[in-house]
Amino acid sequence: MSEDLWSPIRTERRAKAAPLAMRVRPRTIDEMAGQQHCLAPGSLLRRLIEQDALQSMIVSGPPGTGKTTLAEVIAARTGAYTDRAHGATTGVKELREKIDSAARRLGESSRRTLLFVDEIHRLARNQQDALLEGVESGSVVLFGATTENPTWAVAPALLSRSVVFKFQPLDEADVAKTLRRAITHVDGVGIDGLTIDDDACAHFARACDGDVRRALSALETAASAVRDTANLRIDLALARAALDGKIPVFDRDGDEHYDLASALIKSMRGSDPDAAVYWLARMLVSGEDPRFICRRLTIFASEDIGNADPRALQTAMACWQAVERVGMPESQLILSQCVTFLAVAPKSNAAAAAIWEAMDDARESRTVPVPFTIVDQTKRRAIRTADDGTPLAQDAGKYEYPHDRADGIGMQDYLGVAKIYYRPTDRGLEKAIGEHLENIRALRKRAKESPR
Repeated sequence: MSEDLWSPIRTERRAKAAPLAMRVRPRTIDEMAGQQHCLAPGSLLRRLIEQDALQSMIVSGPPGTGKTTLAEVIAARTGAYTDRAHGATTGVKELREKIDSAARRLGESSRRTLLFVDEIHRLARNQQDALLEGVESGSVVLFGATTENPTWAVAPALLSRSVVFKFQPLDEADVAKTLRRAITHVDGVGIDGLTIDDDACAHFARACDGDVRRALSALETAASAVRDTANLRIDLALARAALDGKIPVFDRDGDEHYDLASALIKSMRGSDPDAAVYWLARMLVSGEDPRFICRRLTIFASEDIGNADPRALQTAMACWQAVERVGMPESQLILSQCVTFLAVAPKSNAAAAAIWEAMDDARESRTVPVPFTIVDQTKRRAIRTADDGTPLAQDAGKYEYPHDRADGIGMQDYLGVAKIYYRPTDRGLEKAIGEHLENIRALRKRAKESPR
């Protein structure tokens, strides 16, 4: 009896103790900030929600973009029973129990179950497979939320049975609107007369990187700092202090990891050292392993600079070695030197294109035999000798040593087919290399055409 009496009080206390982001969470689609590409009037997702005609779905996007909020909004207005699971804590046994309960519920009352699985990417494949039966039978409408790319984070069988929606980081205007709403919300910061300067609000909105939950957490911290003071105002200095030391969200195995690496490489490829060093800084601040960066720089040096400046590969390797020996934080200086050098170096992917084309031919085209003149010496002797050990009369040709020539250039056919793979550009050192190579090819062509 006492439990019944005290239960509402306990519930109220828990609600008041909840973080600000949870207390002011939108309850309707119209209250949600951002994601208009998915939630605008007339959009597919909004129609499915409003008509209570939901299909199993996977909603992906960075933290704090509204995935869990959308699940709560759907749960509030759907006629389905709502159940929850978390990828980090829910095992196969519990998932199967939820599926079995959903099947019984559907059979007894024709009521489907909306199963919200937060961080679905953290479920192992056998755990994800446990959801298939319920999704396939229709007893469960799956709502899977993930911060990862669903293509590799969700099992293909489950993904093929779901509609995928991609949430984007909120823009600054949406975040600022949410912050001001939290100040006046009945369940908000709870400080009468609290104000926030425009520049402080803008700082929260800009520095949270589209994560509204992070912005609300910082706002709550700042509000707590002035709660018992005479000046109930959040200024820019306080806003900066509230966010100080908050490291941007970064998952070494997730989208952000690959997005930042891609941004670094493409900025260097585009010869923009300013952009390149910023993305380098983002990776370092986020906790990226410097050795991973070194590996990418070394690959870049050959793939995108190549013979336009052979020093690039030397620089990248020296950077890698120095980073291994020096460690962080001083390695940031070494990495910056390497990144800026690679960014401004002349670019050529001619060497990379050569091996890519040659690899394609080696895998897919007719096998080209090694010309007799350049086969292994032992094999040449065997080919030119009869079974009884006597020399064959036919002379299949002999290897000519290029160093015996004044120019040091071999005039023999070293490939056996007329094919060019390496096409030097006219950028950097490769221009001189190209001119030299054209001379070699011309000499070899004349030698081939002239009678011996």
